[in-house]
Amino acid sequence: MGKVLWHVTMSLDGFISGPEDAMDWVFRYAGPNRDTGDVAQTTGAVLAGRRSYDVGRAPGRRPEAPKVFGGAWSGPMFVLTHEAPPAEEDETISFVSGDIRRAVRTALSAAGGKNLLVIGANVAKQCVDAGLIDEILVHSVPLVLGEGVRFFDRSGLPIEIEPISVNQVGMVVNLRARVGKASNAVLASGNVRVAELPPG
Repeated sequence: MGKVLWHVTMSLDGFISGPEDAMDWVFRYAGPNRDTGDVAQTTGAVLAGRRSYDVGRAPGRRPEAPKVFGGAWSGPMFVLTHEAPPAEEDETISFVSGDIRRAVRTALSAAGGKNLLVIGANVAKQCVDAGLIDEILVHSVPLVLGEGVRFFDRSGLPIEIEPISVNQVGMVVNLRARVGKASNAVLASGNVRVAELPPG
C-alpha cells in the first residue's frame, strides 16, 4: 500500500494561502521541479478539504487552479465535506464525510497501491493528529505574505519529523520529511486529541 503524503507550498513566513485565500502567488514558483514531478508520478489518489476545493473553483481563479498539479495529474479525488455541492461534472471527484481515518482508507484503496496525496490545511491537520501522515513535502518560497492560512496551526504536544531530503530548485527550497516514530507513538497513545470535522 502507498504512503500518505502531505504536499504544500509555503511562504517564508509560514502561510500556504494569502489573504482571502489568494493562491496566484504559488504559480510564480511552479516551474520544473523534480520533487513535484516525482510526487505526480507516484500519486494514485488525492484527499482534499472542501475549502481547497472551493478556493480552486472561485470566480477569477486561474484556469489551472482547480486541477491537481495544474492538470499534470489525473485520477480519483476525494473531497472531505459535510455537504456536497449541488453539481460536479468531473466524474473523478467524489465527496466523502465522516471520520478522517475512514476517508483516508477509502482514498488509499482507490490509489491502487500508489501514494495518497493530501491537500488542504484542515484535512492535513486532522491526518497528522490521527497519526495518518507518513511524509510531508514542503516547497518554501521567498515570499512574505503577512497573513492568510498557516501551514500548520495547532496546540498540544510537539510532532517530530525526520528529514529525508533537502534541495533547492531555482528560488524554491524543497524539504521532504518523514513523520517520526516517536511522534506516531505519542499520537497512538491517545495523548493528542483527534480533531472533529468542522461544519461546512
